[in-house]
Amino acid sequence: MGFTNKKYDKVVKKLSPKSPKIKDFIWAYLVGGFICVIGQLLMELYKYLGFSEGTVKMAVPVTLIFIAALLTGLKLFDKIAKHAGAGTLVPITGFANAVVSPAIEFKTEGFVLGVGANMFKIAGPVIVYGTVASIVYGVIYWVTTLF
Repeated sequence: MGFTNKKYDKVVKKLSPKSPKIKDFIWAYLVGGFICVIGQLLMELYKYLGFSEGTVKMAVPVTLIFIAALLTGLKLFDKIAKHAGAGTLVPITGFANAVVSPAIEFKTEGFVLGVGANMFKIAGPVIVYGTVASIVYGVIYWVTTLF
């Protein structure tokens, strides 16, 4: 008795638990919004402390990356993500988690072959794409300004 794709899909759909989509959307929205509020509060704090605009623009993302990396190291980020879903993927915090998680997982294999070789498994393609795209866009911009 062989399974066709249609039969297999039917069985999977029948046995899969139903996802509470509305609840998931609400949690993602609230947690993602909360992360953005933290970013805004940090920006206001750094401005209040008298940092220049350029310094504030660098300090806020660095602080958010640090907090996400720290929460990942303390194994709290995954617990938050379990309930918040995509809300934790606010780009900078999700990216920090994507770099730190493999680094922690492979630390027993050493710093070079463990941490160094594995920490960019998930984030590496994003970094490469961003770097290559910025070079291509920079060349296009440079060429268009020549005329």
